[in-house]
Amino acid sequence: MYKNIIFLISSIVVFTGCMNKRGISTTYYNDCREYYDARGYYHQDCDENLIEFADVKEGTAKAYDSAKKAITHTEHEKPEHKVVW
Repeated sequence: MYKNIIFLISSIVVFTGCMNKRGISTTYYNDCREYYDARGYYHQDCDENLIEFADVKEGTAKAYDSAKKAITHTEHEKPEHKVVW
């Protein structure tokens, strides 16, 4: 019973946002302000999204690296064996 309610709520949350090329936002089109400054450089100021795809990519890369380190045990150094005569 609770699984159905949780699934319903999570699906509503997922489908209320709209996906665009930068992430998931509350609107389909981002309001971006594009302009050139006095030096001729191009600028684009856009509204913030709920989820940015760049942040998701960075977070999954960090999780993958930490999982890889945990599996391969690269964080632990091997103790040095000293020869004592």
